[in-house]
Formats: sequence, structure tokens, C-alpha cells
Amino acid sequence: MTAAPDRLTAALADRYRIGRELGQGGMATVYLAEDLRHDRKVAVKVLRPELAAVIGAERFLSEIKTTANLQHPHILPLHDSGTVNGTVFYVMPYVEGESLRDRLTREKQLPIADTVRIASEVASALDYAHRHGVIHRDIKPENILLHDGRALVADFGIALAASTSGTRMTETGMSLGTPHYMSPEQAMGEREITARSDVYALGAMTYEMLVGEPPFTGPTAQAIIARVLTTEPVPLSQIRRTVPAHVEDAVLTALQKLPADRFASAADFAAALGDANTTSRRTPPASPVDRTHRRARLLWPAAAALLGAAALWGWLRPAPVTPPSRQRVVLWKTPYPDFLLPGSVRVETRVAISPDGANIVFADSVGDDTQLFLKTGNEARPIAIEGTAGAAGPFFSPDGAWIGYFAHGGILRKIRLSGGGSIQLATSANETYPVGSWFDDGTIAFVDAANSLVRIPGDGGTVETLRPATPGHPDDPSVVTALPGSRGLLFTGCPGNCASGSAVYVFDRARHTTRLLVPNATGGWYSPTGHLLYTGRDGGLYAVGFDLKRMAVVAGAVSVADGVAPNGLALSASGTALLSFGTQDLRKSTLVRVARDGTAEPFAPDWTGNFEYPSLSPDGKTLAVSVRDRVTQLWVRRADGSRLRISRGELGSWRPSWAADGRSFAFVTTNGVSPGAGTNEVYQSPTDGSSPPRLLVHIRTNIWEAEFSRDGQWLVVRADNQASFGDVHARRLLGDTTLRLIYSDSSFNTQISLSPDSRWLAFTSDHSGSSEVYVASFPDMQVKYLISQGGGSEPRWARSGRELFFRSRGQLMSLPVAAGTGFAAGSARALFPVAAYANAVNRPQYDVEPDDRHFIMIRRPAREAAQELVLVEGFFADLVSKVSR
Repeated sequence: MTAAPDRLTAALADRYRIGRELGQGGMATVYLAEDLRHDRKVAVKVLRPELAAVIGAERFLSEIKTTANLQHPHILPLHDSGTVNGTVFYVMPYVEGESLRDRLTREKQLPIADTVRIASEVASALDYAHRHGVIHRDIKPENILLHDGRALVADFGIALAASTSGTRMTETGMSLGTPHYMSPEQAMGEREITARSDVYALGAMTYEMLVGEPPFTGPTAQAIIARVLTTEPVPLSQIRRTVPAHVEDAVLTALQKLPADRFASAADFAAALGDANTTSRRTPPASPVDRTHRRARLLWPAAAALLGAAALWGWLRPAPVTPPSRQRVVLWKTPYPDFLLPGSVRVETRVAISPDGANIVFADSVGDDTQLFLKTGNEARPIAIEGTAGAAGPFFSPDGAWIGYFAHGGILRKIRLSGGGSIQLATSANETYPVGSWFDDGTIAFVDAANSLVRIPGDGGTVETLRPATPGHPDDPSVVTALPGSRGLLFTGCPGNCASGSAVYVFDRARHTTRLLVPNATGGWYSPTGHLLYTGRDGGLYAVGFDLKRMAVVAGAVSVADGVAPNGLALSASGTALLSFGTQDLRKSTLVRVARDGTAEPFAPDWTGNFEYPSLSPDGKTLAVSVRDRVTQLWVRRADGSRLRISRGELGSWRPSWAADGRSFAFVTTNGVSPGAGTNEVYQSPTDGSSPPRLLVHIRTNIWEAEFSRDGQWLVVRADNQASFGDVHARRLLGDTTLRLIYSDSSFNTQISLSPDSRWLAFTSDHSGSSEVYVASFPDMQVKYLISQGGGSEPRWARSGRELFFRSRGQLMSLPVAAGTGFAAGSARALFPVAAYANAVNRPQYDVEPDDRHFIMIRRPAREAAQELVLVEGFFADLVSKVSR
């Protein structure tokens, strides 16, 4: 308890007798007092001295004078205000009751009727104030008093007065507003704060009254603000099922990120809360024109972690208080983001730091495309770099004056950091792996469309091949880092979606040789301290001694950090680093058997692993499934629970499809079985492993999946060519077995599924601008139907052929299909939510049991770890310290 300042007590003795302290807040201390003139209890609030000094007594009294004229039954009135020797005070009625915070602390969740009533009363007060030109700016449960069941809004004008002090507020170390209830525009420090900001805060407070906590929480103010700016709130009905739909809709509308998407007034919010017939006013999520996700279809899904962290950090406003350590600063912390899904436009996996560590560049989605953004240390928000549409893979020149990047169509471009038009340098870059690096000699290294390492002068010119692509070798470049002195390149080999493992290699320019440096690594960087830094497939960041002259590893590895995302390091020459932390242990995935009503039971309770692409035999007794570790291997699980690994050695193999007789299955490989084989083939293996797999199909482009027809007549293959993505080929298994192209267009086509009678082929395509499920006549592919609406993927036919299953809007859908030569479908209906189960771009991640009543699915582990983007200043010194221990 704190006594009121003696001078204030003495100066007010003829008007108020100041008694005990009632409480303290971020801006004022409250005392119970007696109004001697009117014989009534009052609350005297004394502004904190440091805040009064920054704001100024006259400014504060001038600002809150406006609130003294607010007369409303749900606004706590202002009786008096003034200053005594620099001490600012104001007087309000003493309310015998409790604050909304007190009640929430006691009850946690309020009855829905009470919540709607309190929110409506606060909305009425806010609407009145807004119409009189007053924005509260600090709506929170602590500022809502409850008296005889009636809500009273307190402290109008205090946050407004504080906000007018400008940047001097940072001198106090105090924030304006409370992060849990701040609107995005207020959190970003926008000068223009409108009534819709109060509507957002009221929505956040209403959310807490209903479910027991605000929509966004976190361990620090920065973490909370990061979520306010970037994360969608969990729907209320998922936490508390009894919340009426119109109430949930009203709250979520109030919590929209853009002010224009919220209610225009607090009165509109109150009306929506009370009207059960209110229709949705929220803007539904748009289906983006997915022109850029083709680049992402091969990227290791965990690389999305760095993307999310880099993009989100750019919008964060640094905390005004200097952190206790400048060595390691958590810039962002939020639950681990979802993996890339079909339809995602956000494909960037690299963030670039300028050599001096002062500027960060990254790509993020803008509408249906991507664009480069620049974040500098003295700017609160990133700046969009004009003229960089479709950008990916940014990297800095050695002097930090230029940014190189990749645009649509495999075009290498550069643009000045200071602004201006971009310059085209080359048109032969690899769209799947848009990665490049600037040599000290001014030339640029990048990966071309043929997976060769090439270089080009920094001002454009002739492209020179440094290291030609080598089909059949598991070292296709996916990450490139130039070494000092232009001696060579570090690159990460990650062929075929990393199913065959990944490793860090070095290319020596003088000797024109390639050497394996670190197996099972996911990214590699050179440190001027004489170390090679690399991320392992186990999620660790390691340092190993590296002789730059010999281009060789010379010492054992030392652990630097745990839980670093693949490619989760960006390093500047000045010694500043960005580390992306937080990975999900996919080795703990489980196979589950899910009924049509959504109830699930373990399928193989004694078996965990990073499972992918389960496929059941025709009789449903045997399961073929890929298990990803250092190398993706195919396993068979029999009905008695015994297991057999089919693939061996360095053969990456996955996406099995059973032959009609159940004795063998086809699968796709990523680096070939025999010497000299191509990068992707289709093989057939007996289920008992009695003989080696035999080659069925070899195409010198990427093969993504293959499927046997259930009548034993066909093999269907989906592969890329140089001009399109997801061409469909077919060959008969008897007679003329020539592989023929049956379908090709400019769309990105995936996830083929042949009907049991072989008359229809279901597949996923972005032909309409978003991911949808189609069915086409097979094998002529002349008649095509759009099956899903509002998004769809992963089609699978029922064993009976009378249903088609697919994912759509977070549900597994069932579409009735009539038998016959024509295709006739009924109305699709949702079976159960599938958010907890694995999905993928290239092949369905589930299968249907013979009874058509159950499904084998993969349940991923809960994402318990948080994702952090950490800025480390003086990283080199920290590294040397750790290595020398």
C-alpha cells in the first residue's frame, strides 16, 4: 500500500479527505477519499510522476477535459481534476462492486447472457463517446466496473492524453494500451486510431468473457503483438460449443485485422450480438490464384517455419524497453505454423540479411502473388519493394547495395537497395529451387532449370556452367552459399523432396570438384571464424572446423543450438544472425483407423514414425507405407502385426499403389536402383520382398506418383515435363505397354485416383485459380467435371466405386456416385474434421478400407513447441565461445 503524496493530501484537505490505497495501474494510483462538500465517497486517481512529466500536466488536463462532458449511464463520470506542485489528479465516483477483471478472475467464463449484456452496455457507452469524438484506446476488463449488475466504463481520455505525447512515451518504458486487447493498427503504432480500434478491443474482451482468455496470449508483450498482427483467433465454438453462432460471428467480425472489415460502429456490434438472425458479416477467406505454389511442391515442408518467422517478424514493432541482453533477442514467438498446403501462395523459404546486419529482405504474399519487403532497424514496419512481383529467394550483393532475387518464369533479377527499377540478368533459373548467392568477385551463382550450378556476371551477360547436373546422383542443389574469396560454393543436396536424405557439399571452383562435407544435413553456411555451420535432420545447429584453403572439414562437430528449423539460419558478415527455432518431431506420428463418424482408434499402437502415404492391399489386411528418416523407406505391415522393410540402402521410395492381385505394389523412387538410372522411376516390388524391385517406368523428368487400376489393366503415372506440371501418362499392363501422354495443360495437376471400374480419373488441379477436385473420363480425358466447391484436394475412391472421398475446408467429404457408363454425382456431405491428420500436395495421405466405413490416416504429434525467430548480435563471438568449451 502506498500513501498519497503529502503535498497533495494537504492541498486537497478542504475538499477531499484521502484515505487508503485502492489499487495501482500502469498509469495511476487510486485512493479512496471522502468528498467533504457532498458527503460521498470518491476515487482519487493520481497520475504516476514519470508519466505526468512526459505528458505534461497542462496537456493531460486539457485532454481529459473533453471526457468530463460525457454523460452516459454506462460511462463513469469525471467529478474533478487538477494539479498540485506537478502532481496530476482526477476524481471519479467510488463504485462499490468489482471490476470485470475481478469477476473473470473468480469465474473465468461468464454466462452467455451476462456476457452479451455487459458487452452491449460497454458498446452503448463507446458508441456515445465515439459520436462525441472521443476514442477510449484502452478498453480492457480492468477498466470496466460492475455496479449493481451494470457496466461502467472508466478512464476515458487517459490513453488519449498519453498518446499525444508522441515518442517521448518510450522514455517511460510504458506501453499505451494492453497487448491482449490492442487492435493491430494500435499495436503497430499508427497515428490515426479510429472508433473501430475500440470495437476490436471490445471484441477481444467479449471473447475472454466467453472462453476464459483473450484471443491472443503469449509469454511476452512482443509475442502477443505478433499474434495480434498475424494469427487468426480460434473460433469460439471450438472452445465453448454453447456459444450461439451469431454471437461467435459478431465477435470474430470485431476481431478482423483490417479496420474496414470490422463493424462500422460499436452500436452495430451490439446489434449483431443480440440478433440471432444476423448473417455473417465477416469476409470469407479468398481462394488465392495459386500461381506460385508450384515452386513449393518439392520443398521440404518444415522449411515453411523459416518463412513464417521471417515474414511475421517484419511486421513487429520493437518493444520500447531495451531488452536485458542485446546478445539474444526473441523477435517473434508463436505456435508452430502449419505446413504448406495446396493453394498456399506463401512459398518463400529464405530471408536475407545485408552484410552490415542493418537490413533484412524477405518475400511475402501480396494478394495472389509474392513481393519483396525490406525491414530496416529504424523502421517500425517493412517497406514493400516496388517492381518485385513474384519474387522469391532474395540475396544481397557483397557491398549490400543490391538485392538479387528470382521472378516468375525462372528469371534472375536484381534491384538496388536504395530503390529504382529491377534489372533482368538471366532467364534460365530453376523455379523449384529459387536460390542464389553473390561471389566476392561480383558474379552470381544460382541453380538453373536443369539443376546445374551456374554463374553470371553481376551486370548480366553469358551464363557459365560451374557444375553440370548429374542425373542419378543424390546431390541436386537446393541451397547455395558462396564462399569468401570466390573460392567455391557450399550447397545442400536435397533431391526428390528430401526423401533420399540431404547433405551439405562443397564445390571447389579451382579444381572443379565436388566433395561431400556433412551427410544428413539440411543447410550449410560458412562462418569467418573458420567453421562450417549446418543444420541436421534432427533439428540441431552444429559447427565444425572448416579449412577454407583445402575446402575440407578438419574437426569434430559441436552443438550450437537445438530445435533449429531446416535452413533456419541467416548470417551477415557483421556477425548478426537470425535463427529460426521450433520443429515438430514427426517421428512420433501414429497410424490411426478412423470411422465415418470421426471416432479414431490406433491402427498399429506399437509403431511410431514419420509415416507418409499409407496404402491398403485389396483385401485390407496388409498396409504399405513410407517411413521417412534419413532416407525414406517402404515398409509392409501384415495383419499379424509383423513388419518388413521392402526398400534397401540409399533408395528413397514412397507413394505405394497395390496391384490388383495384392501380391505386389508400385512405388516411386527418388534416385534410382541401378547405376546410371534417372532421378525418378516407378518400380514394382513383391510384398514379401522375395525378389528385388523391377523397373516399370523411367522418364527423364520428375515422376510424382503412379497407380495401378483395380481391374489389373492399367498403370497411370503423373510426371512433369519442361513446360507443364503434372502431366498424366498411362500404359496398359498387357498387350501394347507403351507409355502415352493422356492429359496435359497449363495447370498444376496432382493426386491422381482411378475409379474401380477404370472409367474415371479423379485428380486435383488449380485450373480454376484455386485447388479443386476434378473427375475426367479415362483414358480419353475428354469429359471433365468440377467436383469440389470452395477448395478440395486428396481424392480417393470408395472400394465399391459408389463414393468419392476428398478433403475440403477442413473436412473429409463423401460424394455419392451413381454406377454406369456416365458420371452422375449427388451432393457432397462432410464426414468428419481432418485438421489433426496429415495431408500432402502430391498424393493423398490416407486410404479407404474395403468396407468403405473406415479410413487409415496419419495423426501428427501435437505442436507443443513454440516457433521463435531470434536475433543474435555478436553471433561470431558467441560461436567461438561455444566451440572453445
